[in-house]
Amino acid sequence: MSAEDPRLTAPDGRPRARGIGVPFDGDPGPLNAVTDVAGLEVGYRTVIEGEGGLEEGRGAIRTGVTAVLPRGRDGADRPFWAGCFSLNGHGEMTGWQYVEELGLANHPILITNTHSCGLARDAALRWTAKRFGTSAYGSLGHPVVGETYDGFLNDINGFHVTNGHVFEAIEAARPGPVREGSVGGGTGMMCYGYKGGSGTASRVVEVAGRRVTVGVFVQANFGLVDQLTVAGVPVGKALPGGKVEPSGNSIIGLVATDAALLPHQLKRLARRAGLGIARSGATATNGSGDLFFAFTTANADAAAERERPATLEWLPDAQLSPLFAAVVQATDEAVLNALVVNADMDGRDGNRVLALPHAAVVAALKQHGRWTDPAAGGGR
Repeated sequence: MSAEDPRLTAPDGRPRARGIGVPFDGDPGPLNAVTDVAGLEVGYRTVIEGEGGLEEGRGAIRTGVTAVLPRGRDGADRPFWAGCFSLNGHGEMTGWQYVEELGLANHPILITNTHSCGLARDAALRWTAKRFGTSAYGSLGHPVVGETYDGFLNDINGFHVTNGHVFEAIEAARPGPVREGSVGGGTGMMCYGYKGGSGTASRVVEVAGRRVTVGVFVQANFGLVDQLTVAGVPVGKALPGGKVEPSGNSIIGLVATDAALLPHQLKRLARRAGLGIARSGATATNGSGDLFFAFTTANADAAAERERPATLEWLPDAQLSPLFAAVVQATDEAVLNALVVNADMDGRDGNRVLALPHAAVVAALKQHGRWTDPAAGGGR
């Protein structure tokens, strides 16, 4: 792997978790991102304004919106099969009951801060109605919008996310490499006491004679410092001072795949994201909203309204174990990417959250014989 390999390096040139030598199981896609699932697009709107003491309604502002479009903007009114799972329900994801009942979703998927979840949900409807008018699914829908709390750094009660910000995040959505860290909805988030936010990863596996892709995107805002585990090493116990305990304890995880799966199978994939965050030390504390949503881009017309029975293709349940492993691996790596591709941030009232210290992580991995040389293809 070269230094410019997107599996190792973020679009802005900063190293990702593999880029500092963290070893991972499994084979990533060419981008090691959720956008390795063909047709999927990711967009952000980051809002950073002001500094100093909190003036409710005026800042400081450290927030944003993330948009994930399973079929891109042109296909954002077309439904897709989906499933969801709550590891711990101290959080919010709109559209949940619709997905539970029908096994499908439509509209752009959004992630933002806790107090902007409702606005983002309504804005998703406004954008879809404006774009697609009164088409069957453009005029009726229950958008999926998740949230995590950014009130330690952000003037969360200032309600600074607007309809315009949501529209801009959706319109900015593109395929290709995905920015990570303090961007979009992840702007003001913390993870394991360090700066958290947006992260992604992917795996390619062979199932029933076919190569299929699993991509994961997380908004990471959870975990206690001493819990942090990297590649099996209790790194959090060895890290230097200056950490803060998180004021919010939540994660939204999106699992995307091009494998032909049914809704109950997608719910099974969503459950495995909980095993993924456990690898880095999470225990799903009482106040944590650990909500996971899985979907497939396969069977593009399967949910279309018909007068006659439809024919579908799907993988047998007995073939799903490689996909389960892929979700666990990609979720773990996505969380670590959110931590590694980051920087110190000052927010409201002078609150400061430091970035994960790479050198200390590398030292701990080397001490336990778990570091791999990125230049030699470490982490695969």
